[in-house]
Amino acid sequence: MALAMSNFAQHVSVFFMDDGVFQLLLPQDPTTIDAKAYYKTFPALEFYDIENIYVCKQSLIQRGIQVSQLNIPVTLMEFDDLSNFLASQQHVMSF
Repeated sequence: MALAMSNFAQHVSVFFMDDGVFQLLLPQDPTTIDAKAYYKTFPALEFYDIENIYVCKQSLIQRGIQVSQLNIPVTLMEFDDLSNFLASQQHVMSF
C-alpha cells in the first residue's frame, strides 16, 4: 500500500509497533506459515522516496530486539511521541 500511495505523489510515513516490529527482522522464512515475505520489499521503500520509517522503541525493548537486527534504517520513537505523531497524520491505514 505504501509503495502504491507514493506512486501517486502522496507523502507516506510507515510505522512499526507492537508485534509489527518482527516484520523488520532478518532472517525470516514466512513460507513455513504460508505467508508472504514482506521484508523483501522494505529496502525498496527508499527508492519510492519513503524515508519516514518509524519504529516504537518500547516495542523493540519489550521483544528483546536491537536496532542492529533490523533490515532497514529506521527512526526510533518513544510510544507517546509515536501516538501523537500518528494522531497528526491526515490518513492512517493499519495492517
